[in-house]
Amino acid sequence: PGVIHMDITIYGKGVCIDDWPGYSLDLFTYPQHYYEDLDYVLIPHGIIVDRTECLAKGIMQDIGDNNIVVLCVLKGGYKFCADLVEHIKTLIRNSERSISVKVDFVRLKSYHNDQSTQDMQIIGGDDLSKLTGKDIIGTGRTMKALLNNIDKYKPKMIKVASLLVKRTSQPDGYRPDYYGFEIPNLFVVGYALDYNEHFRDLNHICVINDNGKGKYEV
Repeated sequence: PGVIHMDITIYGKGVCIDDWPGYSLDLFTYPQHYYEDLDYVLIPHGIIVDRTECLAKGIMQDIGDNNIVVLCVLKGGYKFCADLVEHIKTLIRNSERSISVKVDFVRLKSYHNDQSTQDMQIIGGDDLSKLTGKDIIGTGRTMKALLNNIDKYKPKMIKVASLLVKRTSQPDGYRPDYYGFEIPNLFVVGYALDYNEHFRDLNHICVINDNGKGKYEV
């Protein structure tokens, strides 16, 4: 049977194996207007929260006494970033270290429906020094472009945290410093991940079905 495997000895690793069948939607509550639009729950909200806390611990181990400027990638990354920052702040409050945490925002847009496009916009992000928080990394093209943009500010350190990394056939795919789950190359929604601005109100990460894609296609 499929299982979710997490390497608890390395904070940056988390894996959903390819044949993981997911959880039945009947086991969870979710908005009624999506009842016919999803295949299954891939990662429940509770597991996301625990995994994000684990990532925060790993980041705090590596960051030393450096102040942190978090660059949140909107819109899909806002929920993961907010939860990650909250865990980091909690760890700081309960430690003897004096570390400030500031948050800035940038928006990347490179999808049309469920397909990655060649056109990309980078909007915002004037104070760059940074820990970068992103929701999901697929081909890595958008993240590479963002890092090139950040590099001109000559930050002391750049670390990238992403909730999800997709397994793709591209051998040069980008790998972040910290990530919650490695998942198959599926189009997932929920936990602020959207399909044409829909599904951000799902707490769980789910796999959208063909009906959902057709209903919300633009």
